[in-house]
Amino acid sequence: MTREEAQTILTQMTTSESLLRHARTVELVMEAYANKLGEDTSKWAITGLLHDADYQAYPDQHPNVIVNLLRERGEDEIAHAISAHYTHWGVPYDTLLDKALLACDELTGFIVACAQIRPQRLEGLEAKSVVKKLGQKSFAASVDRDEVRIGAELFGVDMQEHIAFIIAVLQQNQHELQLQPQKGTQV
Repeated sequence: MTREEAQTILTQMTTSESLLRHARTVELVMEAYANKLGEDTSKWAITGLLHDADYQAYPDQHPNVIVNLLRERGEDEIAHAISAHYTHWGVPYDTLLDKALLACDELTGFIVACAQIRPQRLEGLEAKSVVKKLGQKSFAASVDRDEVRIGAELFGVDMQEHIAFIIAVLQQNQHELQLQPQKGTQV
């Protein structure tokens, strides 16, 4: 599957700007990790891009619609990773791709939420600040902190280093993601 095909699938089921941005942020982080680990960057990026593709259109069936579509196209490894990106679904984590998606999905969304409340957005955002916000249950309350912890553990990464890696990837793409500092903000 090409990225263009994946983008078409995503936009057929997703119109929400925030969900499209989340898909793109997870895509970028997954691609960067694949590059760092010597994995298939295209496969990892597409997995990140499509992991929530059916969430808006089929919330009660998520992720089964996108998983079935991917299996029909012969994309079994991507489909499995997407079917496993939430631990409560009870799907085993067989590959590094499975573990990476779990580790990157929820945390990437949380880091974007942290950036959005800061006038300087991603500029100067540090891992320790994100860790502190993770401890505040009222902030981004819908983020499952256990998923963040379990994801990092399964992926075998240090939480601080993992957060710093994700921040760096997002900073490199902050203009596209519209997460650059607000005008007039001192950096």
